[in-house]
Amino acid sequence: MDSTFLLRVALETLGRESVLAITADSPLTSQGELGRAKSLAKSMSAEYLVVRSRDFDDPRLRANPPDRCYVCKSIRFGELCQLAQERGIQHLADGTNADDTSDYRPGAKAAEELGVVSPLRDAGLSKADIREASRELALPTADLPRFACLASRVPYGTPLSEDKLRPIERGEEALAELGPRQYRLRDHGDIARIEVLPRDFAILLARREQLAARLRAYGYRYIALDLDGYRLGSMNEALA
Repeated sequence: MDSTFLLRVALETLGRESVLAITADSPLTSQGELGRAKSLAKSMSAEYLVVRSRDFDDPRLRANPPDRCYVCKSIRFGELCQLAQERGIQHLADGTNADDTSDYRPGAKAAEELGVVSPLRDAGLSKADIREASRELALPTADLPRFACLASRVPYGTPLSEDKLRPIERGEEALAELGPRQYRLRDHGDIARIEVLPRDFAILLARREQLAARLRAYGYRYIALDLDGYRLGSMNEALA
């Protein structure tokens, strides 16, 4: 949602000839999100590239340390800065918003070190502000739930692999089909810990047998509903 709004405003402000939209793709990216990004860029007639990032090739990232996001963004933004330089592009911008400063975001340090700009954050725009502005612009992303990279579903210190991430992606697709407003599947080995907003508990409980069967088919033995509900960055609670 944030990046779509940023792209729309950039196109209107700078002109299409001055803007290049980029999605960095790797095993950390869900294919659903990638497909949505492609479709949105096409709908705005933006010049668009999908760049295959080498972030997942780095053993430091796959070790999944608490500063994983710093390692990832250092690699991704480093690659994109190089691309921008080759194309004569002066600024690389991301969709960070003002609310993101309240969570543990080591990737923000990497962005700062590499000179990446965050116009939405610098303008003081919160998630709610961007939703409201997106509705005014009739953007189809105005009511999208929050998304984050698949690694954020795994406890720090648990090694990452494609075999680890794919069941999470498929499990969240199963959750999305049931219709909760916001959802996460946190992977704790053979336990799938599901986070949805408390008001959506009934949606899952009404289809609990169907959901449990699908998640077991993806390799989870125990299916748990987190009674605290969805909250931003719940894996960061372990760092306190």
